[in-house]
Amino acid sequence: MTDTPNHLDATGLLCPLPVLKARKRLQALATGDALTVLADDPAAIVDVPHFCAEAGHALISSDLDGPLQTYVIRKGG
Repeated sequence: MTDTPNHLDATGLLCPLPVLKARKRLQALATGDALTVLADDPAAIVDVPHFCAEAGHALISSDLDGPLQTYVIRKGG
């Protein structure tokens, strides 16, 4: 799937790249906008929720489909 401003495909990337790329993508979004992140790094299961909590973003949902993880993050203010 192609990246858009509100969609980040971080599959194939290892820690800490999914979180670093999500942080960069969120910087370009307006407060309250949502970003969908796809990842397959096992560490992302811990890293993404921790990043959201530390950075003040809301983790709206997280889903697992085999190794594929989908996160929806709402940008905090």
